[in-house]
Amino acid sequence: MSVPESLPLLVRVLRSPQEVLALDLAQWDLLLRQAANANLLVSMLYLLEDAGLLAAVPAAPREHLEWTRLAASNHARGVRYEVARIVAALAGLDVPLILLKGGAYAMAGLDAGRGRLFTDIDILVPKPRLDEVEAALMLHGWASAHHDPYDQRYYREWMHEIPPMVHVRRGNAIDVHHAILPETAAERPDPDLLRAAAIPVAGEPGLFMLAPHDMFLHSAVHLFSDGEFDHGLRDLLDLHRLALQFGAEPGFWEGLAPRAQALQLGRPLYYALRYLQRMLGTPVPPEVVRAAAAGGPGPLLRSLMDALFLRVLPPHHPSCAGRFGAAARFALYVRGNWLRMPPFMLARHLFHKAFISPRDDAKGEQA
Repeated sequence: MSVPESLPLLVRVLRSPQEVLALDLAQWDLLLRQAANANLLVSMLYLLEDAGLLAAVPAAPREHLEWTRLAASNHARGVRYEVARIVAALAGLDVPLILLKGGAYAMAGLDAGRGRLFTDIDILVPKPRLDEVEAALMLHGWASAHHDPYDQRYYREWMHEIPPMVHVRRGNAIDVHHAILPETAAERPDPDLLRAAAIPVAGEPGLFMLAPHDMFLHSAVHLFSDGEFDHGLRDLLDLHRLALQFGAEPGFWEGLAPRAQALQLGRPLYYALRYLQRMLGTPVPPEVVRAAAAGGPGPLLRSLMDALFLRVLPPHHPSCAGRFGAAARFALYVRGNWLRMPPFMLARHLFHKAFISPRDDAKGEQA
């Protein structure tokens, strides 16, 4: 299948790595800049290596890509060390420790974790055990990164996680979740269903990850219900790789739409499949597309969301900046907050962040 010329160079290469064989040095420079902007340089290295194309890359860009191999190796060791420290910190609590997103991909050796760089470890624990988990992490050197009383209340009363914690010596961050969408969101997947279906991480005693359907749906929620798209293409590539890997397992495609319906995640699934196909050419069985269409929006809203998502999912590089890109990012930022909380609460929150938090920050700096 031919790759549309209208897509950014990086997206065309992600769809068809063979495209690099026709690049001149100026195009290589552009490709590497787009990949760096999207935090996908290491992924590019492994993509070309897996396709047997690395030897065909000109010397200068190949050397640039090879340098990222060391960063990837260091990152992988760092993730394993940090997860081990979290396991040790929570060892005495008898709490099922479920890794989410990048940490799960990396520790489980999933394709989505290969070359994926991320800055924090996300875990899911039962809400009634949050206080114990937070206390245990504090005893082992993690502390809240948010000291503003409003931010503390925002996370603890309304969000699906406690305020992010950072280790005081290593500087590594951990996000402790009790759900995958905020308490104030209109649609909230039941965390008990997610935990009940969680599966052990092979070879990692005490560690669990979401079941394949739930992992794919959580990745879709994270991308299409959030309001920030700095790593939009990387997160879409996560979904692409999860779809390819899990889609080869019996029952994955057949059970995806019913599971989305059970978790109230039909809309994120619809968007995930739609933009995976349009951006990365991900093969999705037609019957799954038809089943997911039940969760999609009407024609007018679908056209609007196409106009927005297709502007923010490409790399945020000047070469990909089209007309109305900034407006699309702002609109989706507002939408992301709109999905998080009811209108009055949203208005109060935005007023506080716009006018009160900056004043409090200024007072803190003068103190």
